[in-house]
Amino acid sequence: MKRILVFAFALAVSTASFAQENYKTITKEDSLRTYHGNISYPVKTYPDAPKTKKPKNIIFMIGDGMGTAQIYAGLTANHGHLFLDNFKHVGFSKTRSASDYITDSAAGGTALSSGYRTYNGAIGVDTDTVAHKTMLEIAEDKGKATGLVSTSAITHATPASFIAHQPSRNMYEAIAGDFLKTDIDVFIGGGYKHFTDRKDGKDLTVDLKKKGYTVLQDMNDIEKVKSGKLAGLTAAEHNPVASKRGDMLPRATETALNILSKNKKGFFIMVEGSQIDWGGHQNNTNYVVEEMLDFDQAIGKALEFAAKDGETLIVITADHETGGMAITGGDMETGMVQGSFIYGHHTGVMVPVFAFGPGADEFTGIMKNEDIGKKLIQLVSGNE
Repeated sequence: MKRILVFAFALAVSTASFAQENYKTITKEDSLRTYHGNISYPVKTYPDAPKTKKPKNIIFMIGDGMGTAQIYAGLTANHGHLFLDNFKHVGFSKTRSASDYITDSAAGGTALSSGYRTYNGAIGVDTDTVAHKTMLEIAEDKGKATGLVSTSAITHATPASFIAHQPSRNMYEAIAGDFLKTDIDVFIGGGYKHFTDRKDGKDLTVDLKKKGYTVLQDMNDIEKVKSGKLAGLTAAEHNPVASKRGDMLPRATETALNILSKNKKGFFIMVEGSQIDWGGHQNNTNYVVEEMLDFDQAIGKALEFAAKDGETLIVITADHETGGMAITGGDMETGMVQGSFIYGHHTGVMVPVFAFGPGADEFTGIMKNEDIGKKLIQLVSGNE
């Protein structure tokens, strides 16, 4: 009975949440279904030569809504190469949730963060709304540094599922409050108003400062921080699209890695390319491609660190695919991509998994999404 009530509650709050998700309107412009290449960057090759069998550091990267079509669209747009080319350990993830064949980002993120499959809308809790420690919290317990980076609000479903425990993804202010219950070292993303413009009248940035955080809003100031605790709240809610926010995600990733790597016991960080999903919801090929290329350049920053360090595992996957994207035309030389979509929601197809560094061989074959979480938790915990 309790489980039925939980699912009913999740459905109700999910409906309210969707009303706030203004990025889900399907585009009516045919011109946005074709990307005419105007972004390109060089892709370096990095040797996967780990110094250790088990990782000291873990970089977990989630391309929200990223399926194989989204990846190949980005690869075509960048003239045949992505930083993802460096990943030789490849698998697939089955993404369904406990309540639905097709997951949402909250349930998908929770399965990846905690190793527990749960109902759609759940943040860091199981189907009975019981909280389970996430890999970020377990890393804290082990004395490791921890971080979150996202192009959405940092309180949005995917980043929230690594640090918060709430029955609904729609509880943004409660999720913001959960940040103060942890000792996370660095978080960079939008969502400033969920910390300051609150129904309870509290300004949580004051509390963050009391806990020793430097609280900043401008990326130019954020990337100057080299040590200590950092709360980078880069937008009132969500950050703008890649073409307007610039290289915020690669810069934020590099900034966080520089700070976290000062911990001698190692670190855990989750980096999300949030808006690949939003391009899928909108059936907008341009949007998908630009966000995919932005995410790949953040992957490049992670690879540069991991290849030099030799003790860092990178795992990259998606929580689900969005839009049922198909590539109906393209040109590797010009970077042109034509895309088509079956509808404006998530789909149930498997999504790819990529791994690089010590422990990468654990992430091949077909896996359940929660098993990816379990494997990473074992590695964060130092268990064999």
